[in-house]
Formats: sequence, structure tokens, C-alpha cells
Amino acid sequence: MKTFNIVSFDEALEKSVNIVKKENPKEYVSLFQALGRVLAEDITCRKNLPAFNNSAMDGFAFCHKDLGQTLQIKDTIYAGMIPQASLEDTQCYKIMTGAQVPNDVDTIIPFENCVSYDENEVTLDRKTKKGNALRLKGEEQKEGSVLFEKGQLVTSSVIAMLASQGISTVGVYKKISIAIFSTGDELKEPWQSATENEIYNVNSSALLALLHEHGFQADYCGVIPDNLEQSIDYFSKMKNYDAIITTGGISMGEADFIEAALKENGLEESFHGINIKPGKPTMMGKMENTLVASMPGNPLAAFINAFLFLVPALKKLQGNKDYAHQKFLAQNSEEFRVKSGRVNIVLGDLTDGKFTAFGKNRYGSGMITPIINSNAIFVSSENESQIFENSYLNIFSF
Repeated sequence: MKTFNIVSFDEALEKSVNIVKKENPKEYVSLFQALGRVLAEDITCRKNLPAFNNSAMDGFAFCHKDLGQTLQIKDTIYAGMIPQASLEDTQCYKIMTGAQVPNDVDTIIPFENCVSYDENEVTLDRKTKKGNALRLKGEEQKEGSVLFEKGQLVTSSVIAMLASQGISTVGVYKKISIAIFSTGDELKEPWQSATENEIYNVNSSALLALLHEHGFQADYCGVIPDNLEQSIDYFSKMKNYDAIITTGGISMGEADFIEAALKENGLEESFHGINIKPGKPTMMGKMENTLVASMPGNPLAAFINAFLFLVPALKKLQGNKDYAHQKFLAQNSEEFRVKSGRVNIVLGDLTDGKFTAFGKNRYGSGMITPIINSNAIFVSSENESQIFENSYLNIFSF
């Protein structure tokens, strides 16, 4: 007899990421190929930022003690020059943005703040603060400081900093390999013709796209027939993948063979069933070194549960230290009901800090429209039955 190893929502979140134990190998990639990868090493500052004292504006460089005086312009300093300190009393430099500042001046006044100036002299105001517009060597980052920690996602801003350090190659974790399967003899692929008695395979395309949105590539490996022996054979050839994702075939039906087929291949189940709606028949575990995630067959449930439980696990597997979904508070715009005794996953729209449940939480787990029209998820507690207007809710951005 089939039984579910049912866990709570919080237990499922914890167990799904705790399955992941191993660390991926490291490889070095070009800076131009590093976007979206995860750092496999700490990055320390090699070159002070700024590398030298420099001017933040076009103007005049002078000693603050001469504030309010009329000074002779000794020389003009352009970006790229290496100037030597050479001022005498009542002298200053004309200087351009980014140019190196000699050590005999301590303040920059922009052209527009001067009382007056011409080619030979400048009259300073009396308000400019000491150190104005002077960017000091190492004030942003000093040599030896940690810029990025191992496990950080490489974004465009990270690449900007790496480039500032003259780093052209960077150590990142190898990309994880992911296989996606669907189950069900009734399924047709979107490029095939489907009769009224057949349905299109929504889940594989949706999950491939969802994973791609979160920085992963996956192989679609087809539809597994509703046959135990064939299912066992399918999975026996997939143990070289870092993760296997299936949809459907894990409920109590007589044609649901996925759990048995995976266990024949060594699956160690972490949980099978979550006390939630939608998506109760969700299973996750480990098959030797392969993460296994079996999502429900209904499209909405498969998509939402993959987002909530699978994406964080894959991020951790990829080496990303910031794998957990972030929660934030939003005000509920209109009252809706949920069923107590379980956690309810409620899709909705978040606009200007207010959450509106899709269709007042009246929709089914086989639907697709609620996903399209939602950008946030509310997760109720097991003892809630009514969510009141203007109450504050913990929301996941979706």
C-alpha cells in the first residue's frame, strides 16, 4: 500500500535544501563568460580604489588654507598625467575630472563655484570645505580587503568591480546538469496534434523556462510511459545528472510508478507529501549523488512548488550562498478565505505594497491563468481560515 511521508511547509523548505551536501568542482572562465555564474573563491582587492588621489570634478586644486584668496594658476593637470608637487605660495592647479592630485593640495573647487577666474588666476569662494571633490587613494576599497565571498552570484555590477581589479578570468562553480521528465500516456508535446481526449505537455516547457529565468540550463528528456519497468530503465541511465526533475506520477493512482521506479534506482526519500494546497504530492530526495525532485502533475501546482522548493535547492547545489527566497511585508487589499489545517499557497498581484489574491483565492491547481496574472505568493499558516482586509502578510516575490 502506498503511503505519504508528509511534512509541513517549513519542514519541506528545510529538507529540500538540506538534501544538498556536495560542492561542485571549480573552473576558470573569462570575465565575459562569468555573468550568472557563482564564485567558487573569495575575491580580494588587488588594486586600491581609487588607485591614487584624484579629482571628482573639473576645477582648481588648492590648499584649503588659501580659501577666499586670489591664486595664480601654476599648471593644468589632465587625466593620465603623473604630476609632481610644485606649488609656491598663492598658487593652484587647474585640474580635470579623474586627474591625479599632487600631494601639495587638499581641496578641489569646481569652476562654477569660483568667484571668478581666467587663464592666469582664480578667486576662491569662502565656503568650500576642506577635501571637497578630492577622492583619496583606497577610500572605496583597499588592497587586501574582501570584495566578494565564495558563493556569490556574478552580476553585471560584480563584473564591473572585477574589471576594475584587472581580473580577466575568475574561478566559478561548474554549471550543474539537470534532466526534466514528464509522465503520462495522455500527454502530447506542443509541436504535436492533440485530440479532445489528449492534453499538451505544459509542465516540461514551463519548468525549463522557470529554471532558465533563475540561471539554470536543463535537458528535456521526454515523457516517461506509465509503465514501471520502462520507468526503472529510464532513471537507471540518468544518474550522471546532478538533478532529475519529474512531473506527475507520484500520487496514489494505479498508474503512478515514479516513486517505485526511483526507489528501484536507489532513491533515498527525504519527504513525499507536503501539508499544503496546492501541490500536496510533492517528493524530494537523493539518488546516489543526484538530487531528485518530483512535482505534481497539475500545471499550477508543479510550477509553484518548483519555484518554492526546487529553485532554492538548485541554487544551493550550484554553490550560491543566497539560495533562500526573501520575504517581505505587504498589506492585504481585500478579504479572502483559506482552508485551515494546512498551509495555503495563494497567488496574487503585488502593486504599490498591496497584495490582491487572484480570484479571491478561488482557482484550481490545474489552471495556468492564475500564474500568468500573479507576481507574488502568500503562504498562510495552518490555523488560518480567513485573511482580513488591511492585514499585513509575508509575501514571496514571484
